[in-house]
Amino acid sequence: MPGPLPSLHVTVIRRRKVVRLAFLGPQTAGARGARWHADHHALPRLLSRAANATVHVYAYEPEEGEEVIAYGNGRRVGGDQVAYGDVELSGEEEQDDAAFKRMRARWPMGHLAYVFGLTREELLGMPRAASGVVLTLDAEDTEERLEGLLPSPQLSRATSDAA
Repeated sequence: MPGPLPSLHVTVIRRRKVVRLAFLGPQTAGARGARWHADHHALPRLLSRAANATVHVYAYEPEEGEEVIAYGNGRRVGGDQVAYGDVELSGEEEQDDAAFKRMRARWPMGHLAYVFGLTREELLGMPRAASGVVLTLDAEDTEERLEGLLPSPQLSRATSDAA
């Protein structure tokens, strides 16, 4: 890749063991950033294989729509998307905020939040969370800083064994 490496924005919700990774660079800035993330999935594919876990990728564009894709063992194993312009609202959803909120809970970002034990607002708010840190990928202390952010597997095993 020519030029400097992008940075990595890492946000962690420890109580739910949710880690959000997002590249930051010129290619991810502005309105086209969500689309760039939607088209570049090498990292989630590799993480799903290396961690033997499902890795979810999402692209959220508040004016356009949302998409979630799941990877397992390096392959796409699911996903869904909603283009907001294609959504047909019933009279109840147009008139009632609670009905609209229930409808959004069934959309990809609402479902993903449910899977993680979060609210849709918590998931969408992760980029602005106080726990977020921007790491420069070529900095000498990046590995140590990243390790300090991530939940420890030993700690979670010890906690679950004691429960």
